[in-house]
Amino acid sequence: MRRILWFRRDLRLQDNPLLSLRGEVLPIFIFDSNILQGLKADDRRVSFIFSRVVALKQRLKDKGLDLKLYFADPIKVFSSLALLGFDEVAASGDYDVYARQRDLEVSRLLPFNYLHDIYIFSPEEVLKADHTPYLVFTPFYNKAKSLLTKEHLRAYPFVEQSLYDTDYEGILKLKQSERKMLKIEIASIGLTSTHLNIKEPEAVLEAFRLSDYEHSREIPAIKGTSELSLHLRFGTISIREVLRYLAREKQKGISTEAFFRQLIFRDFYAYLLYHFPHIEKENYKYTFTGIADKEKYTSFCEAKTGVPIVDAGVRELLQTGSMHNRVRMICASFFTKDLLLPWQWGEAFFAEHLLDYDAASNVLSWQWSAGTGIDPQPYFRVFNPYLQAKKYDPDAIYIKRWLQELEKLTPKQINDESWLMANTVPKYPRPIVDHREAAKVAISLFKR
Repeated sequence: MRRILWFRRDLRLQDNPLLSLRGEVLPIFIFDSNILQGLKADDRRVSFIFSRVVALKQRLKDKGLDLKLYFADPIKVFSSLALLGFDEVAASGDYDVYARQRDLEVSRLLPFNYLHDIYIFSPEEVLKADHTPYLVFTPFYNKAKSLLTKEHLRAYPFVEQSLYDTDYEGILKLKQSERKMLKIEIASIGLTSTHLNIKEPEAVLEAFRLSDYEHSREIPAIKGTSELSLHLRFGTISIREVLRYLAREKQKGISTEAFFRQLIFRDFYAYLLYHFPHIEKENYKYTFTGIADKEKYTSFCEAKTGVPIVDAGVRELLQTGSMHNRVRMICASFFTKDLLLPWQWGEAFFAEHLLDYDAASNVLSWQWSAGTGIDPQPYFRVFNPYLQAKKYDPDAIYIKRWLQELEKLTPKQINDESWLMANTVPKYPRPIVDHREAAKVAISLFKR
């Protein structure tokens, strides 16, 4: 069989279902011009992806294979490849709205072999007794645990494949009638390289202190999370390898439940977006969609809200492309409830800057914070950013790390809204809203 192996969110050799398929293969990666044209020239994610694609190409060559690179609209690529007598295109399923529509169009050109790889469960695997999707996480989680078998942890073997004979040098640009071979460098696709100090996924997993995770994951001042989200997002590590790691740790007597629950949450959000694709842009419930206020939005995006934990989180995001998960929730709640801004604006801001951006996780998390999503909790859930900071960053270590202008303040002052409202701090603004009043307004608007 002659197959096109389309690498996307699986930029690795190990445990990759694409590389377990026998036959004559054409491995490809497409720098999607539809996506790239909407990004800034120094987008961190593209730098990461580009470096991983180049590394994958070399690793495939070491195995007697190669990777043909394209810079084009994927439909144009497959329109040309469909004429060459391939039996199918194989790729791992991707479930956001754009990806599903793109894959549907490709499937009209060539038989499409969807491989399950990105998540633990396929979208149709965890269903209620009446074969409808779960809307609440806890029953989904319980059903998912009951369905988990050793098969979900199985590693895919690397098998010998014969390489399709074509030119693998350079990046082939396809645009309208233009066919041009470009150098393998990021400038060829119209972007610039950004230096990223990112450890290999195996090193990240080895350094992960799972025994401390349940407590430390909520503390933004320390490295208590797994730091695997980026590698899972782009498939530089397989979800099955992470599950096998958890199985080994569990055998040592280490509790794995808290982290496993987060992996299932990741599945759940992708599952919901798959079954309810309209929620990528629209509320699942409630008609209130926020109040457009460009001034408040700018203050948030520039880390000038005067609320220390929020501004610290935004600074971290802008400078590193990352934000601690607890702080993401605090920021999203403040954005949608205190500032009353449309959750779609916040989702787009995170999408622009997050290195580990995943459409499903980002969209569903923002809808959860806004109270508009598929979630049993109603609209009146509002985080108090000062109490959250006091609980999770009591010594203001995280806040001071990113807001050096607050270095001389005590943690008590930093987490006291009344003090911040009444006093002038050099080079730092007063809070732009009173949280207590803003929360009352938000609840009133949602109730209406």
